[in-house]
Amino acid sequence: MSLLKKLAGETALYGLSSIVGRMLNFFLTFIYTRTLTKADNGVLNELYAYVGFFIVVYSYRMESAFFRYGTPEPDRERTFATGMWSLIGSTLMITSGILVFSQPLADLLHYHDHAEYIRYFALVLAFDCLSELPFARLRLEQRPRRFVAGKLIGIGVNIFLNVFWLVFCPWAARNGFDWVRVVWSPEWGVVSVFMANVLASLATMLFLLPQLRGLKAGFDAALWRKMMLYASPLIIVQFAGIVNQMLDRTMLKWLLPGTPEDNLAQVGVYGNNYKLAMLITIFTQAYRYAAEPFFFRHAADEKAPEIQAQATKWFTIAAATGMAGILLFIDVVKYFLGEAYFSGLKVVPILLLANVLLGIYYNLSVWYRLKDKTLLGAGISLAGGLLTFALNVLLVPRIGYIGAAWTALATYAFMCLATWATGLKHYPVPYPFGRMALYVLAALAAYALSLGLKSLFGSASVLFWAGNVALFGLYLLMIYRLDGHELRRKAA
Repeated sequence: MSLLKKLAGETALYGLSSIVGRMLNFFLTFIYTRTLTKADNGVLNELYAYVGFFIVVYSYRMESAFFRYGTPEPDRERTFATGMWSLIGSTLMITSGILVFSQPLADLLHYHDHAEYIRYFALVLAFDCLSELPFARLRLEQRPRRFVAGKLIGIGVNIFLNVFWLVFCPWAARNGFDWVRVVWSPEWGVVSVFMANVLASLATMLFLLPQLRGLKAGFDAALWRKMMLYASPLIIVQFAGIVNQMLDRTMLKWLLPGTPEDNLAQVGVYGNNYKLAMLITIFTQAYRYAAEPFFFRHAADEKAPEIQAQATKWFTIAAATGMAGILLFIDVVKYFLGEAYFSGLKVVPILLLANVLLGIYYNLSVWYRLKDKTLLGAGISLAGGLLTFALNVLLVPRIGYIGAAWTALATYAFMCLATWATGLKHYPVPYPFGRMALYVLAALAAYALSLGLKSLFGSASVLFWAGNVALFGLYLLMIYRLDGHELRRKAA
């Protein structure tokens, strides 16, 4: 089996949890935008953005250090135990601090009467952090089925409890089933979402307990220092990456000109439309789960740069195809949201392209992990974070949340260019940028033609929909004609 075929197979297996998880989370978006207020949706989008920041503090890229020093099998148990004991100790300390200071933190975020929000999120972060290294071990040991099972258990618990508390219990109470008030209160509202997340994260962590058998290997202080030295720049990389992905939703509440409640409603509109653009990340997430340990395992292969170039091309083809599909059928996809959120659809094309570039950046950035040049990666990510902050401050007060979308696109374009340019010297890879650009531009061209069809025939016309189907078919035909032979050869 070729290495690319093996990578594709692992990506497909990891993709099961990503696809199911993302689709079911879009089902939750369908529920949230119909059962919670815009302001409550704003609270969700803001606080989950903060989770992205804090998970960096909690996990401090220990899983990347585990990939680096645990790849040789004889060192795996000792590396896993050292990383896990480190995470257990730091998680206990950080979580205790957040619980003790939950009220001041709630006051800082203007949730004065809801310190419980902070406490729930502290528990989510703790359980998720303690699950990260066991999940990383499953990836390194090429055990995607158990990895997927763990992810699906958490997703299933989360979906069940959200539907139970937000849909079933209100319905049951209206129809005289008073027993539901024992396990639910109509005053809970958005708190139901937080409690469901806590219990889902706990269920996932309990499922992964058998992976902790390696803790008996003990804590190696010398190895821990090496792991932290390797991971420290990656903390900056991940933190800056979270800034690029999440800062817009945390800044909108402060930069938009309305009242705090009005601004939270706008955060809800923007954040839920952002989720439509993140459909593209279904494949990106699955690919990342497979690719990072894959490239570490094959780093010594003399054909590694060529393999990486081809993997990046096929990633781009898949991502651009997904972008084309979403854009051509946006009038169907939009019904994941409530009608009150349709005003934000104008950001979806911008954010889709931004997320395609983000996925390409993940591919381009592999080199500095393989070559232990994580400080260079940290510098690029930090520059991207500063650009995100500056452009949001400049654009959001002037053009609203669409400025946040343009900021994301500009930042990811910069990071792709900077990562590729620095990699030329240290780890040159023959990326087929011309072919990659062709597929992305062709997807945008198909969308432009679709807009022309809509203006001519209207969105309810059979001709409009037939034209969109034909455009998508032509796009797939282009892929087949240009690269189908290679795909058939590698699949053989």
